[in-house]
This record gives sequence, C-alpha cells and structure tokens, in this order.
Amino acid sequence: MKSFSNTYIFIFSTVMVVIVATLLSFVAGQLKPFQEKNVEIEKKLDLLRSVGIARDIGEVKDKDSFVEQTYEEEITRSFVINARGELIEGIDAFGINLKAELDMDLEERNLPVYVHASESGEEILIMPMLGKGLWGPIWGYVSFEPDLNTIYGAIFAHAKETPGLGAEIDQLWFQEQFFGKAVFNEAGEFVSVNILKGGADAEDPHTVDAVSGGTITSVALQEMMMECLGDYQVYMKENSN
Repeated sequence: MKSFSNTYIFIFSTVMVVIVATLLSFVAGQLKPFQEKNVEIEKKLDLLRSVGIARDIGEVKDKDSFVEQTYEEEITRSFVINARGELIEGIDAFGINLKAELDMDLEERNLPVYVHASESGEEILIMPMLGKGLWGPIWGYVSFEPDLNTIYGAIFAHAKETPGLGAEIDQLWFQEQFFGKAVFNEAGEFVSVNILKGGADAEDPHTVDAVSGGTITSVALQEMMMECLGDYQVYMKENSN
C-alpha cells in the first residue's frame, strides 16, 4: 500500500508539473506579441524624446497610437553604418540589437542612425547608446545638430538605478545639461562629454554636473557615451555640415 501511495504521488506530481509548465508556456506565448509591442513603443518614444518631442506623453489618452503616428511623421528615415563610416545596405536600423552589436569587435558592429527633420528643415541625427549602470542596464539616445558635434537633445533611461540618486539620469533637469554641448574639441578630437562630481564649469562645452549621490551611475553614463558615440566618430567627422 505504501509503495502504491508513493507511486501515485510521483505520477500526480509529474502530471501537475507538466500541466503547469504547458499553461505557463501558453500564457507566455500569448503575451509575447504584446510585450514586444510595448518595447517597440518605448523605443520609438525615447527616439522622439531625444529631439524634444512627446515629453508630455502623460497627457495623451491613446499613448500607443500617438507614438506610432508621431514617430512616422518626425523620424523621416534611418540607416546603418559601420565604424569606418560606411553605409551598410540591407539592414533595418530599428531591428538592430544594440547589446549584441556591442559584444562584437568594433570592426564588426552595425551602428543604427535615425534622422529627424527639424522645423527649419535641417536633419537632426540620432545615435543610440547602451551601458551598464550600478544595478542594471542604462541606455539613451543623443541627437546632433547638422555639424554632428553639437548635441541637439538627449534622453537617458535605466532599468533599476537607485531612486533619488542614480535614477535621476532620466529626469529632464539632468538631460538638459547636455543640450548644446560638443563631443569634439577644437583640435577635432573626440572627447565626448565628461560628467563631473562637484560642479562643472558652465562655459565648458564638454562637461556637465553629475547626479548628486549618484556617482557610480554618472560614471557609467559617461563611459557609455564615450564608447557608443565614439563608434560613430569617423562618420561624424566625414559628414559634418
């Protein structure tokens, strides 16, 4: 009888595990398209925010429709280049997995570029970035004026940085510091933007203030900009207006 009971319990447990696993797999499969759509919408929203559009998205009733329509109107085209500044045909910029590209050697990376036409008709180029913060990934999009040196706009985000400290990188007051800064010095060398603890000189075109109490995240963001924007420097030098 005892042997029968143990066999019954084993079979019952096995069946339940299979049923639960099947249900979870089914639910995950049903939710996947919605999750992928949410990721797509957030990516498009970040691209728009990097050029100063849709920052008041909280006031919009139908967020998804608004983002989709505005993205189609404001992001006029996209393309892919390599670190030598050469155009790569046949690759969808939006579909590039930036994390996978950053794991490759620089010479092998595909680098997406997005284009926004400003009200004056000038093309504003947007470059994406990805890095590692204190507790998880950080990312951002930096847009450039036609000289491909002066920052037009910037958006930074994070997965789980410390609230009130490193998490402040996603706040407008922090991001606005980058507007108008330059990533090349007077000698034409790529220097990016340094994030200084304790206060930056407002007249210095290459420095901004770090987040108070968020030194590690600030350093991580600085390193992210240096590496990711640095990948584009050849193209930026060769195509500046």
